[in-house]
Amino acid sequence: MPYLERVGNVFVLSLGNEGQTDSENRFGHEWLDETHALLDTVEASPGPAALVTTATGKFFSNGLDTDWLFANLDRMHGYLDLVHGLFSRILAFPLPTLAAVNGHAFGAGAMLASSHDFRIMRADRGFWCLPEVHLGMPFTVGMNALVTGRLTNQVALTAMTTGHRYGGPEAYAAGIVDETADAAALRDTAITRADALAANRNASLPVIKRSLHAATLAALAVPTTPDNLEFAKS
Repeated sequence: MPYLERVGNVFVLSLGNEGQTDSENRFGHEWLDETHALLDTVEASPGPAALVTTATGKFFSNGLDTDWLFANLDRMHGYLDLVHGLFSRILAFPLPTLAAVNGHAFGAGAMLASSHDFRIMRADRGFWCLPEVHLGMPFTVGMNALVTGRLTNQVALTAMTTGHRYGGPEAYAAGIVDETADAAALRDTAITRADALAANRNASLPVIKRSLHAATLAALAVPTTPDNLEFAKS
């Protein structure tokens, strides 16, 4: 389960189990509930603050709990709406947010990273990737809006229609991330950058974010139904 630490004015949300590396950090129902509970704790804290989201080991997040999803296709629409809820919360979070992408960020994990205000990615290993085209999985209305809202049109087209795997330097060149860092320096670099933004936490920040991302947030709020999401037929 995710866990929370604090370094000065910076909350560090780690997506995996404490003391364990290389968890895939998939979005199971309990994982989503615990993540929201930790975000509640962050929001309830007073004063200047910022949020860094990261993980340890090989994965940032491999995204959807596909084992559950493909075993429960009749319930997938409600599950996907829960995932959208996390993206929406991070997009409009009332603190500055920064994703420190320590390893592979695939599918919904890549989208989670892109929901943050800023992204720093490990330079030497790990990929940001949207593999849905290879899995026969369409993008929901909200996911499409999130990706196209955060990336340029051509980068979004390449990522969504080819499943291209972007390493750190290529992701930086494409504007997917704002910076790269060596593995050993990634966490500290993210905390330092987030700390410099902590004073921007005030009543206007979430208003600005909701306006900035209004179209994406509206799309993420559209309920997922069989009418607007149908898996590809083989």
